[in-house]
Amino acid sequence: MNPPVVPLQRPTFRAACRLWFKIGCLSFGGPAGQISLMHEELVAQRQWVDESRFQHALQFCILLPGPEAQQLATYLGWWLHGTRGGIVAGTLFVLPAAILLLVLSWGYALWGAVPWVSAALRGLQPAVVALMGVALIRLATRWLRTPGLWLMALGTVLGMRWGLPFPLLLLMAFLVALLWQGILPAVPVSPPAEVVGQPTVPLATPLPDWKRSVRVFLICMVLWWLPVGLAAVWLGTEHVVVREGVFFSGASVMTFGGAYAVLPYVAQQAVEQFHWVSSSEMMAGMALAETTPGPLIIVLQFIGFLGAWHHPGSLSPWMSGILGAGMTSWTTFFPSFLWIFLGAPWVERLQGLEQWERWVGVVSAGVVGMILHLAWGLGVSALGIADGRFDGPAVTILLVAFGLMRWGKWPGGAVILLSGVLGILRSKLGL
Repeated sequence: MNPPVVPLQRPTFRAACRLWFKIGCLSFGGPAGQISLMHEELVAQRQWVDESRFQHALQFCILLPGPEAQQLATYLGWWLHGTRGGIVAGTLFVLPAAILLLVLSWGYALWGAVPWVSAALRGLQPAVVALMGVALIRLATRWLRTPGLWLMALGTVLGMRWGLPFPLLLLMAFLVALLWQGILPAVPVSPPAEVVGQPTVPLATPLPDWKRSVRVFLICMVLWWLPVGLAAVWLGTEHVVVREGVFFSGASVMTFGGAYAVLPYVAQQAVEQFHWVSSSEMMAGMALAETTPGPLIIVLQFIGFLGAWHHPGSLSPWMSGILGAGMTSWTTFFPSFLWIFLGAPWVERLQGLEQWERWVGVVSAGVVGMILHLAWGLGVSALGIADGRFDGPAVTILLVAFGLMRWGKWPGGAVILLSGVLGILRSKLGL
């Protein structure tokens, strides 16, 4: 006997705004936790979205560059209330975390050298490495399903060690995949599952239309680059705020695979090439981002803030930092609106095409390689190996953090807070 049909509840725009703000404030736990929260609120509790539509939207967002959880919120908000719904959903999903991290970044810039703060951050560093190790195991198990993909991931690590840029490594890997057809398995994208007993709601995304696509593209590109242009006119093209806008705009189109896909590339450029932040500041930013709601990629705002704080030019450090944080967040998250509003009708048609599946496999292997490269570099620094010593207490914190997340199923934010307390305790004991 089929379960009873549950009619979808059509929310008012005001009610939807309240829910998106609530989700933005409670979206801890990384993409998995954020997606689960949206499913619980939108599908299970309120019946605003049916199961098949939720799965369909999620599968589509996974294929796009950028934070998939924010894109899923944008997609579902758009489906419920059109363009204004998508804008509100995507913005409120990020805004609480952006405001909180801005306050934390300002506090770090002012008081990061205070002994107890430094001690807490010292405890956070090995926990960040453990966090990346857990993510690496999860993604490698899911994505590296053939020896060829493992070789691609290893090749990415070696290439980045030799200083090759990640986009070039991806292009080289894709060319290898084209020549060696057996290196990649099929990666079919299954259609959304049908749920018995639930009504089917027509897809609100319009069919591909070149006129609409050109209009959306032009409007979004103007809005995307307008802040960068205004900052260039005001501060000059060489000011760090302008350079951050250009750099993070480029990084935003490469973030297939979520935050861990872009962080190694950003870390390499921000630390080694631009010298906006140090390696320890990079790890501190990741730890602070883990304690806030919203997508982990919000850590880029911390980098933008500190980079502009360290190089204020003619501005005061606090004004330069705020502008850098705002510019970084804008160029990181705004492209997701473009991908959703423009790309949905077109990208869905690529599902099932052989070359698209191969590209997804190449990107997946490259992401695993990048995470391993970044984890190794940060681990060498956090455990004292870079200084020719072995930091036993840091290794202990790393192992405890790894065990709690891997087998104890603790959320990353809770482990980060515990590691900060252990760092302070370590300092008090003189270890």
